[in-house]
Amino acid sequence: MVLETEMHNSSQLKKEFIKKWVQGLQICCSSKKQMNLLERKKKIKLSADIALATAKNATTSWSKALISNAKKDKENEILVQNLARNELKLMVAHQKVTCNKRIRSKKILKTSFRFGKRIKKMGNRRSDLATCIATRLVKKKTQVLKKLVPGGEAMDDFTIFKEALDYILSLRVQVDVMMNLVNSTKILS
Repeated sequence: MVLETEMHNSSQLKKEFIKKWVQGLQICCSSKKQMNLLERKKKIKLSADIALATAKNATTSWSKALISNAKKDKENEILVQNLARNELKLMVAHQKVTCNKRIRSKKILKTSFRFGKRIKKMGNRRSDLATCIATRLVKKKTQVLKKLVPGGEAMDDFTIFKEALDYILSLRVQVDVMMNLVNSTKILS
């Protein structure tokens, strides 16, 4: 049952991605400027990234980060505005809500840090070597993951794992669509 739902969501995401990607490519090609191979490659990747982020309706942090990063470059302004029109409105409304959540999260972290110090003073030390090694290893892997996922630097440990899983599944959809496109062009030629 879960697999059926996931397959349906995947096929729906693929359809939405293709629609947005084609729209993005049309916008990129409609510019009057002649592009060299490297510029075309960048535009294809940019339109694919924005299409993937907007196909998810910018409901995840990584999709918001992709749109936000693309929006920073003035050259991408038309593409972002056309593909992510609805998502930009949602992001502005969401920023107001998340600002308050961050402040509360910082307070909770400070409180838990103070509580942890008290426990250590009471004699409950982490003397187990395996636990220390495992903790360090998880921290290092989490830092690497935060660099790989768009917007990951600002995420806590729990969120980064959740977002990374969603990002990987979305990238899988993007790769599947692109591979199908390449395979279909090989058949036609």
